[in-house]
Amino acid sequence: MSGPLRKFQGSEGVSRRDLVVGATLVGGALLVGCSPADLMSAGSKVNVGAFGPFIQFDPDGAVTVLSKHIEFGQGSSTGLAAIVAEELDADWTRVKVVSAPANAKLYGNTTLGIQLTGGSSAISNSWEQLRKAGAGARAMFVQAAAAHWNVPAGEITVKDGVVGHASGKSAGFGELLVEAAKVAPPENPTLKDPKTFTLVGTARVQRKDSLAKSTGTARYTQDVQLPDMLVAMVAHAPRFGASVKSFDADAAKKVAGVVDVYQIPTGVAVVADNTYAARMGREALKVEWDEGKAETRSSATIAQQWRDIAAGKGPSDLKWQAFDSKGDASVASGGKGAEVFETAYDFPYLAHATMEPMNCVAIVDGNKVKLIHGSQAQTLDQMNAAKIVKTLPGSVEIETLFAGGSFGRRANFTSDYVAECVTIAQKVGHGRPVKLVWTREDDMRAGYYRPLVHHAVRIRLDKDGYPASWRHRIVTQSIMKDSPMPSKGPEGPAIEGTAGSPYFKATPIVDAQLALPEGGVPVLWWRSVGATHTAFVMEHTIDQLALKAGKDPVEYRRALYAKAGEQGARHLAALNLAVEKAGPTATPGFTRGVAVHESFGSVVAQVAEVKLVDGEPRVGRVVTAIDCGVAVSPDQIAAQMEGGTCYGLSAALYGEITLTDGRVDQSNFDTYRVLRMNEAPVVETYVVPSGNAPSGVGEPGTPVIAPAVANALLALSKTPTGRLPFVRAQG
Repeated sequence: MSGPLRKFQGSEGVSRRDLVVGATLVGGALLVGCSPADLMSAGSKVNVGAFGPFIQFDPDGAVTVLSKHIEFGQGSSTGLAAIVAEELDADWTRVKVVSAPANAKLYGNTTLGIQLTGGSSAISNSWEQLRKAGAGARAMFVQAAAAHWNVPAGEITVKDGVVGHASGKSAGFGELLVEAAKVAPPENPTLKDPKTFTLVGTARVQRKDSLAKSTGTARYTQDVQLPDMLVAMVAHAPRFGASVKSFDADAAKKVAGVVDVYQIPTGVAVVADNTYAARMGREALKVEWDEGKAETRSSATIAQQWRDIAAGKGPSDLKWQAFDSKGDASVASGGKGAEVFETAYDFPYLAHATMEPMNCVAIVDGNKVKLIHGSQAQTLDQMNAAKIVKTLPGSVEIETLFAGGSFGRRANFTSDYVAECVTIAQKVGHGRPVKLVWTREDDMRAGYYRPLVHHAVRIRLDKDGYPASWRHRIVTQSIMKDSPMPSKGPEGPAIEGTAGSPYFKATPIVDAQLALPEGGVPVLWWRSVGATHTAFVMEHTIDQLALKAGKDPVEYRRALYAKAGEQGARHLAALNLAVEKAGPTATPGFTRGVAVHESFGSVVAQVAEVKLVDGEPRVGRVVTAIDCGVAVSPDQIAAQMEGGTCYGLSAALYGEITLTDGRVDQSNFDTYRVLRMNEAPVVETYVVPSGNAPSGVGEPGTPVIAPAVANALLALSKTPTGRLPFVRAQG
C-alpha cells in the first residue's frame, strides 16, 4: 500500500497544527514540547535493552531482531533480520526475528512517521536504521573484547557471532554479553562497504518464518484461545452509510451459546461462547436500517458520473487540481491541423480479498487495552482504541501476530474492525477477552475497496508520432479525505505513476489535472495504490501511440526515455534487461506485450507472453526486470515479483466489485473470481545491479502486468483495452 500519511510529520518540522491534530487523537490534551511520536506513544512502558530497541541477545549468544513491521507474507521480517545480522556479523543460523511492541517513538516508520507497514517501505525505511543498530552492537562487543584481552580494538575481528584476535583468543557473543552491555553504544558506528557483504544480497537469506508456517505452529489471530474468551460477529448495514434504526434480539438470544447482543456504531454485535453460536445468533437478528444517508447509487451510475466530470459536465463546485503542468496548456487540446490521439479508461472497485479475513482479539480492563492481532498500523490502532476507552495511546498494548495477507486492508484511519472489537470488549467489561471474527462475506461487502477511477487522455502528436502535448484528466474518489493528515496539494495516491512520469518529461506541453468527487463507498489503498490504474493508462497509451506511428513499442519507449534524459535512465535499463532476458522471439502460439513502470522507488519492466483461450487472455511466461537498489534478499524479491504479478493479473483478468442500488453484488470467491493455480504464469525475475539504497519490492510487481497483457492483446488484435477487467472488457 502507499503510505496513508505519506509522512505524519512534515519534512519542515512539526507544526503546531500537527501537534493539535495528534493531541486531539489522544484525547485533546496538548502537551507543550511533545512531538507527534511522543503523543502517540504516551503511556507506553516499553523497556529498551543495552543494545537498543532492535536487538536482544540470549545468554548463549543467540540473536533476536525486533521487527517494527508486520509479517503478512511479504517476507520483510527476514530481510530486516538480515540487515542487522550483516552489520553485526552474527551467525545467521542463530538469528530469529519477533514482532516489536507498539511504540511510535521507538519503532516509527522513518518514512511515514508512525508505526505502520505500508508503501513497500519496510526494508527501505529500515536500511540505515538497522545497519547502524547492527554495527553499533558489533562495536560494543569489539570494545568489550579489546578491554578483556587488553589488545587494540582494531585487531579484533567478528565472524558468525564469534569475536576473535590474531593471538588465537576468541569468544562468542554470549561469553562477552555482560561486558559488552556495559559499553556505551556509539552514536555513529562505522558501516560496512556493501562490497564486503557476505549475507545481504546472497541466497543465504532464506525466510525465517517458513518452518513455522509449514508446520502449522505460526500463530494467527484465529489461533488465539484465552480463558473465558468470547467470540463476536457484527451485522453490518447492506448499504454504506446506513445506521441502525432498531433491532430485535430476542431470537438471537435464544440461540444456544449466545451471551449478549449490543448495538455499536457500525451495526449490531452478537457475542457468544463460540464462533458458530455467534454466527447463528447474527443470522437470527432482526435489524431495521436507517438509510437516509446511505449510498444508493449503482457502480455503473458512479462510473458514468466520473466520465461526465472528465468531459466537463461535473458539478460547478467541483475543483480540478493541476498535478503536472508545463508549456501552454491551451495547446494541449490540439491545434489546427495537428494529429490528435484520444482515449479513455475505466477501472472498477476492487476488493482486497485477503486469504485471512479481518479479525482481532481485544481485552479492555478499565482504561487499559490489549490487542492481539495482525496489526499493520500499530499507531493508528492504538489511537483509535485509546479514543474509545478514553486513555493514552501508549496504554494500548499490541501483540502483533502473523496475518494472512493485507494488501493495505489492515491499515485504515478508523481501524474499523479493531475499533469494533474494542467497543464490544468494553461493553462486555471485566477484562474479559473478546475475539471479533469477520467472514469473507463481511469483508467483501462491508470492507474497503480500491476506488473506481476514470482517466481521459488527449495527446497531440508531432511529425514523428511522439507526444507534443499531453492533456490528462483523472477522476476518482479521495482515499485521504478523512485522514488525520490530509494531502497538501493534489492527492498523492490518486496521481502517483502519472505525476513525474518520464513520458510527461519527454512531452513539451503537459496539462494534467485531478478531480475528487464525493462518494459514499469506503475506499482505501490497494496493493500498489494509484499505480494500479496509472501504470495501465500510461503504458497502454504508449503502445497505442507506437502502433499509430508504425513503430516498435520497445523502440518507441527507448526514444521517449532518451527524450526524458536522466528521468528515463532507470526505466531504460530495466526495459533493456527484460527484453534481453526475454530473448528475440516469443514462445510459439503466444504474442508479447511490454510495460515499464516506477512505483515506490523501484522500476519494473515486464515482457508478457499472452494468447487467447476460449476468448480469454491466458498468460504463459512473464520476464521481469526490477531496479530496487541493493537486493537484500534476491530470492524474496523473485517471490514478491511472482506474487505481485499473479495478484495484479488476477485483478486485471477478473477483479471487479459492482454495486446495484448501493448494495455490493459480490460476496465470496464464487462471485469475485480470482486467478487459479493453473492460470498462473511462469515468472522470471532479474535484478538490475545497483549500489543505491533499497527501494520498494512488495508492490511494484503488481501494476505492470495488466498493461503488458493489454499491449500483447493490442499487438494480437489491434484493438485497445479501455476498461478492466479483461474478461469483461473482451466480452
